Amino acid sequence: MQDGQGKWRAGDWGGDIYDESTKGLMIMSNALDPVAQLARALDQAGAIISRIKPEQSTLPTPCRSWDVRSLVTHLLDAVQQFSVIATGGQWNAHANVEIGEDWSAAYLAAADTLLATWRRPGALDGTIQLPFGEFPVTWRLELQIAELAIHGWDIAKATGQSSELDPEVGQAALDWAKQNVLPQYRSADEGGGQSFGLEVPVQADAPLYDRLAGFVGRNPH
Repeated sequence: MQDGQGKWRAGDWGGDIYDESTKGLMIMSNALDPVAQLARALDQAGAIISRIKPEQSTLPTPCRSWDVRSLVTHLLDAVQQFSVIATGGQWNAHANVEIGEDWSAAYLAAADTLLATWRRPGALDGTIQLPFGEFPVTWRLELQIAELAIHGWDIAKATGQSSELDPEVGQAALDWAKQNVLPQYRSADEGGGQSFGLEVPVQADAPLYDRLAGFVGRNPH
């Protein structure tokens, strides 16, 4: 998700920005193993990060407030904090993340920790309490898949990599977004204080990740 400057901020979806108007929120239904899907999303993002060239670190990204390095740093921070949230902790909006020079190593360490956290016995059991009710714990896991899919596309697009990415991950992300991205979380400008930009119209037969990008407010072209 975006912060007040248009940045995607997954911590918001831990339950601290909802009000009564979000009672229509839906849970993504998927018969596939969500932890296996998360592993695929993590692997995909990791592969994209591994192909970034040093001279590409300052390139702009579809997240207009961030260049490539700052977006990779944000994604590393998100993956680290996903592990904290999965064990009952709170999102730290002021975390000081140092990605160093070996971006892949830093990311892979965080990804391994996150997977181990979700693979703990009973990790997928129970519910989380949001202001408007209780929802399955897996709601947060599905959010994480969406975060990884969207930012993976952002980085791939910014660095000239293929945007024809894992269709299973992309479809899971699009399903989640369509069920959870409500109009009140959209704004026409990055400074609007909302979580997403306005939907960008994309043809129904466009590539999957272009449709995902357009739905969450990116221009895929």
